[in-house]
Amino acid sequence: MAAAKRGKTQSSSREVRLIPLLITLAVGAVIWFLPTPPGVEKQAWHLLAIFVATIVGLIWKPLPMGSVAILAIMATVLTRTLSINEALSGFQNSTIWLIVIAFFISRGFIKTGLGTRIAYLFVKKFGKKTLGLSYSLLASDLLLAPAMPSNTARAGGIIFPIIRSLSEAFGSRPGDGTERKIGAFLTKVAFQGDLVTSAMFMTAMAANPLAASLAEDLLKTEISWTDWASAAAVPGLLSLILIPLVLYKLYPPEIKETEGAADLASQKLKALGPLKRSEKSMIAVFLLILFLWIFGERGVPVLGEIGATTTAFVGLSALLLTGVLTWSDIKRETSAWDTLVWFSALVMMATYLDKLGLIAWFSDVMKDSVSGLPWALGLILLAVVYFYSHYFFASATAHVSAMYSAFLAVIVAAGAPGMLAALILAYFSNLFGCITHYGSGPAPVFFGSGYITQGRWWSLGLVMSALHLVIWFGVGGLWWKVLGLW
Repeated sequence: MAAAKRGKTQSSSREVRLIPLLITLAVGAVIWFLPTPPGVEKQAWHLLAIFVATIVGLIWKPLPMGSVAILAIMATVLTRTLSINEALSGFQNSTIWLIVIAFFISRGFIKTGLGTRIAYLFVKKFGKKTLGLSYSLLASDLLLAPAMPSNTARAGGIIFPIIRSLSEAFGSRPGDGTERKIGAFLTKVAFQGDLVTSAMFMTAMAANPLAASLAEDLLKTEISWTDWASAAAVPGLLSLILIPLVLYKLYPPEIKETEGAADLASQKLKALGPLKRSEKSMIAVFLLILFLWIFGERGVPVLGEIGATTTAFVGLSALLLTGVLTWSDIKRETSAWDTLVWFSALVMMATYLDKLGLIAWFSDVMKDSVSGLPWALGLILLAVVYFYSHYFFASATAHVSAMYSAFLAVIVAAGAPGMLAALILAYFSNLFGCITHYGSGPAPVFFGSGYITQGRWWSLGLVMSALHLVIWFGVGGLWWKVLGLW
């Protein structure tokens, strides 16, 4: 009987996966057999069919993302749409390797306990009031963000456990009517802040390098790590300052004073003990990486110019040489290897869609929608559409893969400066996760805690989205003018 029950469960599991798989294949087949539009090569149209099917697969997830990517690569070759060398060309992309190595580096923060120590140090210093406590959590996230490309690991693996510990220490637990004491406020602030820190650095969220790579293919201009960070600095910091204040007014915690938080942090730090050798090595390597990311592309004495990906290799090598990480740690970092596979497939297809002229064709078709408008107004309208279309996506990566290149091409065709448009869409590719409880990796972690209802989550998310648009178009626009982006 038990065996029959297990068999029924396994069969049900296969059926649940089979339906999304059939839908994914059906979408690709429909596009494949549609008449090829005038001005579009059949090869480009067939690649679009495979690409769209891949995006549907990433959204519906009939198989893990890496498996979907492998099937997409196979399809491009078996259908003679691309050669095997072309299909595997994405694995040569240096930007992809940057984000993969950043995953390895982030493992050092978790393995050594340095990430947790940093967060508790901020709590101990600034945790006497609930508002100050929320800022300490954001400061911790901001400090970790440049070297942790998984915002799910950063926010869900380091920040959220601290929030849960603090909330329960003050008697705030989900499901018993005490959520509003402190837990709900800290949960919402930390989640919203994590999306901002993810937008501020190219290496702070997995899809950021994908956006940079797509922009580079379209604009033929590289977005450096420094370009990204400097343009995001002012609107990003302002967002981090205002988010706790706005939520404190709209969704205030019942507990305003948190004297016990500093004591709890002290206890946790005492349990961690003195700074370990591995943590000291991690700090040294982190500072080296930041230095080279900021100044390496301008040239370093003796060594000359050092690119962002080379810097990542330097940092990983240092962690291996100092023993902070072992090769076994590298092999076990499955999220990094998974990212390498599906990023490579997506970048490969997006690159050849551009080379085969499909992006240019789409730009010519769509630019009529904003023709006659000033480029600034066209940019704002299209960027807002791009932002709120995220209601239909459960993955930032899928959204970027499906829509980033197309929207960037149309905005540039309307006359907007390319670098400005590329960065705005890239920043929005993080910020748009604020609106729902399913639109970004950290969202299910924070929402799933049970501190905030879905209705409240969505309503506050809508307010936060408006705040982001005002800050990043308003103050950000002025800052980008100073930087010469427009």
